[in-house]
Amino acid sequence: MELRHLEYFVAVAEELNFTRASRRLHVVQSGVSAAIRSLEREMGVTLFDRTSQRVVLSDAGAALLPEARATLDAARAAREAVQAVGQGLRGTVNIGSMTSVPIVDLPGLLGQFRREHPGVTIRIRVAPSGSSGLAQALVSGELDVAFLSLPGPPPTGVALRRLAAVPLVLVVRADHPLASERSVPLTRLVDEEFIDFPPGYGNRAIVDRAFAAAGAERRVTAEVHDIATGAAFVRHGLGIAFLPEFAVPDARDLAVLSLSDVTLTWSLSVATVSTRRPNAAVRALLDLVDQHVPGTAAIGP
Repeated sequence: MELRHLEYFVAVAEELNFTRASRRLHVVQSGVSAAIRSLEREMGVTLFDRTSQRVVLSDAGAALLPEARATLDAARAAREAVQAVGQGLRGTVNIGSMTSVPIVDLPGLLGQFRREHPGVTIRIRVAPSGSSGLAQALVSGELDVAFLSLPGPPPTGVALRRLAAVPLVLVVRADHPLASERSVPLTRLVDEEFIDFPPGYGNRAIVDRAFAAAGAERRVTAEVHDIATGAAFVRHGLGIAFLPEFAVPDARDLAVLSLSDVTLTWSLSVATVSTRRPNAAVRALLDLVDQHVPGTAAIGP
């Protein structure tokens, strides 16, 4: 089994299209197809179910994908360790992040990383499916590092280092009936319309769990993907929202309340995969994160 064949397999598995995979690999499509057929013959299985309209992973292909990524990661780490002798740090770091989180100056951090390690390629992806999607991408091998918010213990295969914890506060319009109160019990909010993030986002999970624990239900009538947008929706009378303190603007037309019976806390963590050793470039990035955000703490195993 050649590493090149595994590299071609991973590219096709991620693109689910032989033409796009060949462009990504800078190899003619016939070469990619031949490599996949060779790998299938060697392993005695079909890795992709192909039709004229689509390409999908077979069960065998789905089982091979994480192992293929791990093998390529190990080979890459070995190559980078040799190259680092006298040549400086090299390699690639695939980073996932949420949007609009000012706790960590990610552009500034990555800019410093680039200046210190110009031989490392940085690839950044913003999560379209929230923190749960970022965690899944870590486990599958698509990402090396993710900045995310996950309530409770980390999922299997994910290691977390907490960077910050911030209270979630209730934000209402200044003319809302609750605006004159400093705090309210959670059950007082069951008849309200809420603005929140879609399922899969950390702050959505925190609030959903709090209502479930209280045996209460709520109505989420608007879902947003950007923390900064939540306050704007509240301002225009579309509902109320639980937001991290840093996401609430200092504005006269908004009021901020706390809960009298429960404390809700939003946390930001940097996550890596616990089942494989980070390469040298990832370790250097994590060291830089510790310098930018002192006092980080490991969560879970």
